Amino acid sequence: MNLFESEIGTSKNWLPDQGTVHYYGPIFSSREAKQYFDRLMSEIQWKNDEAIIFGKHIITKRKVAWYADKTYSYTYSKVSRTALLWTDLLLEIKEQVEHQTGQTYNSCLLNLYHNGSEGMAWHSDDEKDLKRHGSIASLSFGASRKFAFKHRKTKEKIDFVLQSGDLLEMKDETQDHWLHNIPTTKKVHTPRINLTFRQMIK
Repeated sequence: MNLFESEIGTSKNWLPDQGTVHYYGPIFSSREAKQYFDRLMSEIQWKNDEAIIFGKHIITKRKVAWYADKTYSYTYSKVSRTALLWTDLLLEIKEQVEHQTGQTYNSCLLNLYHNGSEGMAWHSDDEKDLKRHGSIASLSFGASRKFAFKHRKTKEKIDFVLQSGDLLEMKDETQDHWLHNIPTTKKVHTPRINLTFRQMIK
């Protein structure tokens, strides 16, 4: 076991300052992760994502879904969405995530990346509907993808390769000072599903 592996799942903060990121590694076995991936692909009500960019209405190839305790309205990229109520599958996964992080989440935004040509540009999850300095737990299933952080001022970068079943948590001042992204790549040809469990203030 190398040093990196020995620190997975501990209370180590992977950011040097101005935020907190905990990397738990895989919280499910490879068999469990594959089963969850297959069920999420078929049971979630996926829709193409939408955004308003420079005044233009954009529909992405990436698909999304939004679930929560209640029919919350959530706005990001200048487009409002209304949550669907939890499914039994998502509640089952949420219970495991909450057990790992010690947090409670009332909503989840899911992203489906069909292959490496689909990614996410640099951004922070700082929407006004989210609990300020709250916890966001990111859970991955399917293809391994790079997940990068970049400090807003210093431009320092910290990268992870998130594999199927991996859990990563962002909290405290992370969204104030750090951006994150999923870069595109020509090396990935299979889908990835990402669940980000969130704490809404409404």
